[in-house]
Amino acid sequence: MRLEQTLDDLHVAVTRRWWLQLFTAFTRVLLAIGFIPPSITKILNKPFTVLPDSNPVGHYFNALYQTGFYYQFIGWAQLIAAILLLIPRTSHLGALLFLPIIVNIAVLTSSVGFVGTWVITILMALAATYLTAWEYDRLKPILFQPRIDSTQRLKLAFLKIPAFFAAGGVVMGVIWWQLGLGNFSNYLKITGLLVVLGSGFGVLVAAHYRLMPAGRLGDGRQNVGSQPV
Repeated sequence: MRLEQTLDDLHVAVTRRWWLQLFTAFTRVLLAIGFIPPSITKILNKPFTVLPDSNPVGHYFNALYQTGFYYQFIGWAQLIAAILLLIPRTSHLGALLFLPIIVNIAVLTSSVGFVGTWVITILMALAATYLTAWEYDRLKPILFQPRIDSTQRLKLAFLKIPAFFAAGGVVMGVIWWQLGLGNFSNYLKITGLLVVLGSGFGVLVAAHYRLMPAGRLGDGRQNVGSQPV
């Protein structure tokens, strides 16, 4: 039995239970509401805690507060995740955005010894993981539905693309030499290094281009065969 079909069957069995449906709705709203107050605090650029710098928790949050726009950016990210989670049509996006944010917070509160809060954030991280798994059917194309087509073939791609970026390394080396950037003693060696790095960069670009899927999404269950599962 294929992994995809196993997960499909498990997902259907779980999501058809009314009490789990109700629990999921409750969890969505609870997590979203839990994210809104701290997000508003950050967006309004207000301190998150009044603990002194002598306290590890206070030291971290005071330093975070001093970052300015980044502090507000975190607040906006939390608010957007909460709003997306509250809207049924976008709840899968909300869960996907909510998960890395809350996992980061859970690791943070655990590492700095935020008494009591680390338990809450870990539970929130587990709840966000559950909500992401609930949206498996809407997220599974990431894993199980490859694109049918591939990129257009470029003749001698593994020669042309690295050569292009190697030439770019020469141009960059000349520019650095003319402008005196870096104050290097030997710009010829720097140019050679840029050529080597450019060639390696080009090989990676060529590999990604050659192996990049493109076009329409295929059926993740195709080519299963005629054997019963």
